[in-house]
Amino acid sequence: MYLFRLADRVSRGLREISPDRLARHREFLVRQQTETGGFRGREGDADLYYTGFAVRALAVSGGLETDCRDRIALYLGAIDPLSLGVIDLLSWLYSALVVQASGGPDLLQHSPADFADQVTVSVEKFRTADGGYAKSTDGALGSTYQSFLVALTYELMGRKIPRRNAMVQFLYDRQRNDGGFVEIAPMKRSGTNPTAAAVALLNQLNAMDDDIADDVTGFLTDVVSAEGGYQANTRIPFADGLSTFTGLLTAQDLKRRDLIPPDRILHWLSTSLELPAGGFRGASWDQQADVEYTFYGLGILGLLYAPSE
Repeated sequence: MYLFRLADRVSRGLREISPDRLARHREFLVRQQTETGGFRGREGDADLYYTGFAVRALAVSGGLETDCRDRIALYLGAIDPLSLGVIDLLSWLYSALVVQASGGPDLLQHSPADFADQVTVSVEKFRTADGGYAKSTDGALGSTYQSFLVALTYELMGRKIPRRNAMVQFLYDRQRNDGGFVEIAPMKRSGTNPTAAAVALLNQLNAMDDDIADDVTGFLTDVVSAEGGYQANTRIPFADGLSTFTGLLTAQDLKRRDLIPPDRILHWLSTSLELPAGGFRGASWDQQADVEYTFYGLGILGLLYAPSE
């Protein structure tokens, strides 16, 4: 499965990192766990979205400690996954599988026999006429990133995305003349993150070809930042952790590790995003770290140090 293959890849790279360096980031992550067992964002109570990123970050950096795992299980067990939207459902499913793989309980053990069927009915309410999936059931336009999340959700349940050809055409229609992909149809300027989502999904659907790969490589070259990372698009003049993680991942998948020298990315990451007390912030102008950007920071480190595939 895509998310577990990615986690394994990042984890193998992080084994090359100093244990003390990793420990600082793991300690930061654990400090964000609330009394409920879930993880908070920058403020407020526990949130499934941030819990999902915390679980991913802890899993790739050494795994879940028993106490932390059991508290996560209690948090997830109090939530009905059938009541969730796509983003939270994906976070719940992935976290539940990691908990089980770490020796915790099977949180789906008592789910209805038709659990996957019920999820399918719910998710397909987000399907749009253009072949993609919208961010809400009221949405008329498919979102590239939301469609990618839906595909991951189906994969975690052991199912294939319905109407595969319609999804492929939806993705082809989201590509623009700059070589990248946009989030929704009216947009003219491609973004790094929807481009990464489109490439990953096209690969998953066996619909990637050399022409698209060349076009995307050209786009990624255009969003290389002078700082040493990837920009969100050609108009934003600075790099950020999310775009650098997705841009680097896509470049590596296209066998183009040369677009930004690894040492340059490492210098930018360690001097602009990595905090001495643990955690990563989103960009050089950001004021604090959070669990989501800590996952991206660890992800960048892991990808840079992982063996070439």
